[in-house]
Amino acid sequence: MLNIGARIVNTSRVRAIQAIRSYATKGATPVTLKNHKYTVHATAAGQGRKGEVKSFDETPFSLHLAMPKAMGGKGEGTNPEQLFAMGYASCFLGALQMMAGKTGKKDAARNAVIHTTVHLGEAEGLGGFGLAVDIKVEGVEDEELIKAGHEACPYSRALMQGAVVNVSKAYF
Repeated sequence: MLNIGARIVNTSRVRAIQAIRSYATKGATPVTLKNHKYTVHATAAGQGRKGEVKSFDETPFSLHLAMPKAMGGKGEGTNPEQLFAMGYASCFLGALQMMAGKTGKKDAARNAVIHTTVHLGEAEGLGGFGLAVDIKVEGVEDEELIKAGHEACPYSRALMQGAVVNVSKAYF
C-alpha cells in the first residue's frame, strides 16, 4: 500500500498527525499551471449532499447526490467522496501508465488496478470535516514505478502540495 504519510509509521496518533501537518506545509508550494489543457465546469445545487451536480463539457452529465447511510442518510444516490475516489483512481492509473511508458516499463503497468479508499471524518484541530485517502496498487510489483506514478498524478500533487483555488462570488 502506498501511503503519503509512510515516513511516520510506528508513531503515536498525535505524533503522526503532527508529522503529516509539517509534511504538508514544509516547503510545499501550491501547484500552478502554465496552461490549461482541459477545463470542465460543474455546478452543485439543491441541498448540498442531497442536491444535484452537473458537468458542462463535451459529454455533460448530471447526478443526484444523497447522504451516505454512515452519515445518517438513506444512501440512495452518489456522494462526493465516491466521485473523488473514482476520479483519483482513474487519474492515478493514467499517471502510473504514463510513467511506465516514459521509463520503458510499459508492460509493468499493463494489468494495473488502482483501489482508492476515501475517508471522511472530523478534522483534528481544525473543526469540520477532512479527508484521508488510501491507495492500493494491484498488479504492479515495481515500488519505484508506483512512487513515480504517485508523484506524477495531479490528484496526488494537489493533495501533497496544494493547488491554487480561487473562490469568488458569481455574477450572472
